[in-house]
Amino acid sequence: SSYRELCDKFKLSIGAVSNIIKRKREYISDYEINHNKNVKRKISHDFSQRINESVYEWFVSQRTKKIPVSGPILQAYARQIAKELDDASTFKASNGWLERFRVRYNINFRVISGEGASVDQNIADDWKSRLLTILQDFSPADIYNCDETSLFYKLMPNRSLVIDKDDCIGKKKSKERFTVLLCANWLGTHKLKPIVIGKAARPRCFKNLDLKKLPIVWHNNRTA
Repeated sequence: SSYRELCDKFKLSIGAVSNIIKRKREYISDYEINHNKNVKRKISHDFSQRINESVYEWFVSQRTKKIPVSGPILQAYARQIAKELDDASTFKASNGWLERFRVRYNINFRVISGEGASVDQNIADDWKSRLLTILQDFSPADIYNCDETSLFYKLMPNRSLVIDKDDCIGKKKSKERFTVLLCANWLGTHKLKPIVIGKAARPRCFKNLDLKKLPIVWHNNRTA
């Protein structure tokens, strides 16, 4: 087409048409770059949407079974889904993604169940005063504290991400546990090996292991 035909067709001046033709390679290059960006952006959006939908479907199924789902668990599952969709995916399921996911699907973080206990504060305060008097004759490095605790290694979390208005009813808790005794001096410069008490004298997981080389002291008791 002649310049005059282009001017008439697009309602442009001769100078404008001439300038466009001179810079046509530049305009074509800009179009291709932006077009590719838009395509990539759409692909990325579609990929994220598939992850979100799969994760939400799984989340709902877990909560239907009354299984607690924490933020890190949800993020780990999202990364797993991303890998299944695209093995080369660099999707990280960041904390920002988790927050956007939570807001998008109206998910909150609540306590599912729990136990509480209270202590007479007056008795506690009195013991603190007596203890300071006892300890003042000892060096901090020579003062040790030990405490017994239980490790419920099959216990599910007592907090979960939940859909708004979820009844937050939990499942029966696993009672399987180890009893653990932890001890260290006041300064934290000397920590004794934790004493761990289980039911089996030699659990199958300890097969072929030298118990003396473990980072714990193992004992067994049927009522542990």
